[in-house]
Amino acid sequence: MDTKTTITSLQHFIGGAWVDAEDGATFEDLNPLDDRLYTLAAKGSSADMRKAVGAAKEAFPGYKKTLPKERELWLLRVAEIMEQRKDELINCLVDEIGSPFQKAMFEFDKGLTMIRAAAGICRNVRGETIPSDAPGKFSMSIREPLGVVAVITPFNVPLIKTTRLVANALAVGNTVVHLPSEMAPHLTVLFAEIVAEAGFPPGAYNVVTGFGHEIGDDLTGHKDVDFVTFTGSSVVGQHINEICAKNKTPNTLELGGKSPTVILADADLNEVVPLAARSIYMFAGQACIGSSRFYVERPLYDEFVERFSMVATKIGMGDLRDPKTVIAPIISERQRKRVADHIQDAVAKGANIVAGGNWEGNRCQATLLTDVTEEMTVCKSETFGPVSSIYPIDSYEEGLEKANDSEYGLSSAIFTKDINKAFHFAQNIGAGMCHINGPTIHDEAHVPFGGNGESGVGREGTDADMEAMTELKWVTVQL
Repeated sequence: MDTKTTITSLQHFIGGAWVDAEDGATFEDLNPLDDRLYTLAAKGSSADMRKAVGAAKEAFPGYKKTLPKERELWLLRVAEIMEQRKDELINCLVDEIGSPFQKAMFEFDKGLTMIRAAAGICRNVRGETIPSDAPGKFSMSIREPLGVVAVITPFNVPLIKTTRLVANALAVGNTVVHLPSEMAPHLTVLFAEIVAEAGFPPGAYNVVTGFGHEIGDDLTGHKDVDFVTFTGSSVVGQHINEICAKNKTPNTLELGGKSPTVILADADLNEVVPLAARSIYMFAGQACIGSSRFYVERPLYDEFVERFSMVATKIGMGDLRDPKTVIAPIISERQRKRVADHIQDAVAKGANIVAGGNWEGNRCQATLLTDVTEEMTVCKSETFGPVSSIYPIDSYEEGLEKANDSEYGLSSAIFTKDINKAFHFAQNIGAGMCHINGPTIHDEAHVPFGGNGESGVGREGTDADMEAMTELKWVTVQL
């Protein structure tokens, strides 16, 4: 596999054309493994964003009239071209955001599924007939696209989020303006090239690269943006929600998490431990649905700590293209400081490190903490790194109570053979997602993906996005 990067400068994709930033500005995109320069990207400004929204608005009247079979064909063509450019996309995921090879493969395969699932909803944008009390009146609802959809995606799974959110918006007849994370512009530009080659009309999909804190408000607050979908931190999500509320712009927000896993005394640790490791160490814990809290019933607690810590010390930190490598570099210096501060604060206040805790370059070792108390930052705040805490519990009821003791409510898991406790947990956990005898990290194209509280607003997925990104119109005919 060729590991060389040939792109030296990236452009915006607006109205079907590749253009530099209006003022010619660029920014550096770094390889997180060693912070060397990966590529340069156009640094978007307010003017660039206005131009992109204008292109999407201009394209919408024509694009909304495209036939289901046309949008279906274009999306399936995107999947075909993605397969042809698989190596290029995999290399980008490895070099731009530091994905280990296995995670990059997982994300590529999931991205293909997102595109193909989106193609399936092109024919499912439908209303219904409605009984009427008026004699001779035919009553029905029709479902129409909203218009211009703003898509803001994160660095950690840029291909999954891009394929899901962009494809679903395009599938139901909306046009899109996409602002990717400043740490993943190349991946998004590659996707834009694929969309253009697949035959989508100019202006249907537009990309502006740059910094969200500089131009995000120009997108989310634009009067011609009809829907906003954002994945990122809870702080930024709250800011976007306030902007959207002021403009009455509907939105979905997929935000942070502090996802709990409850392990009861009847669980089989041979099955639990490998899944527990996957749920926090995939992409070095840089996942909103990663399990950063484990609540273990006391009969299994000591053995779980011993076995989990043994696994953690053996998790691969080698070459990112080695299939055995699991731990990725932490994406930026700011985030590395956050992870390090959480560990140091916990240790200073009495926590015990039973695995990891040290750094190898920009990578933090797989880290497990015990004796964590509420005054420690790591107890309540999202670390977004390969760090998890293990707590003993005396009963299922205590586990449920502790699991719900969080302002977040994204994913959750419980391991038990007791079907009654399992379903009671699923019904009473304050999270948008619950996995019984499975890890908190799980996603599929058609499921309602999302969380409650500080973890977000609304749900993503083919059916959920179809409903959120369209609106119903009531139509009557007097016969």
